[in-house]
Amino acid sequence: MEIEKVVEQNSKIRSLTTQEYQIGRNVMEACMYVQPSEKVLIVTDPEEYKNAAIFFEAAKEFTDSVKLISFSGMHKNAQEPPPEIVQEIIAADVAILITKHSLTHTKGRLDGTKSKTRIATMPGITQEIIMRTLGVDYSEVAALSIKIANILTKSKKGKLTAEGGTDITFSIAGRAGIADTGLFVKKGAEGNLPAGEAFIAPLEGTTNGIIVFDGSFDAIELNQPIITEIQDGKVISIKGGKPADILKRRMDSAGEAAYNIAELGIGTNSAAELSSNLLEAEKVFGTVHVAMGSNITFGGTVSVPFHSDGVILSPTLKVDDILILDRGSFRW
Repeated sequence: MEIEKVVEQNSKIRSLTTQEYQIGRNVMEACMYVQPSEKVLIVTDPEEYKNAAIFFEAAKEFTDSVKLISFSGMHKNAQEPPPEIVQEIIAADVAILITKHSLTHTKGRLDGTKSKTRIATMPGITQEIIMRTLGVDYSEVAALSIKIANILTKSKKGKLTAEGGTDITFSIAGRAGIADTGLFVKKGAEGNLPAGEAFIAPLEGTTNGIIVFDGSFDAIELNQPIITEIQDGKVISIKGGKPADILKRRMDSAGEAAYNIAELGIGTNSAAELSSNLLEAEKVFGTVHVAMGSNITFGGTVSVPFHSDGVILSPTLKVDDILILDRGSFRW
């Protein structure tokens, strides 16, 4: 990997439109809660450089210490960034990681979180998603996400079914639910922008059944559902034509641990729309997503340079005796 560009506070990348400025300001003020004395770092790559400029330019209204670093050489999600970038993340008060491939499930991001940096990740975000989802009032998204995360934390077992054929059981006993709220006020807060999910790492070895990914899948054009058979927490069969073949190749290249059922999450953002971009698709209100691969950064035990999610439509989700979703509608 190679660092291509470093842009300091007194430089200007580009002019912003009125809407870009308003959204950038909302992110810095309402989501990241940037204060005048704080250091803000923007980490990006050539593919996301233009979008990253929105947050670089907006941040300069709130603090005199803003830096953007662009690097190249990432080829997949959960690939570790260069050590010098990790050190910059650790030294910052606020970091926005806006790259084509996700840095969310990396040790580098986790090291930043442990150092109390407030971190928002925006893997693969597009101009359209920025305009559609980053101007919303995240206090409403946060309230629902926190409520569901608390239910997950208190529960021991779950069952997920869906009209497309999904039918699995799993244990979450002793695991903590996490709310992706979009509000990064406390030191060490981290999550996605756009935000809007409650998620948890099921106990390794406990998930069994069939998962049919019929809504969206990470960086795969889903022209037909991907059907996976799960046994004792591992994917043992993948079917579904070309999309399934692509997924299997990616998992094989990452190693056996990539077949681990890593995450179950519930979308809580009413502004999010279904697309092939998982950053947004997994936040769609009333959907469930399941990920394979690494979960070491959010309470699991599996570490592998692979984390890939798929969305399930019209889900019914029950944990212990609480029905959270009934065919895609929240039940309380």
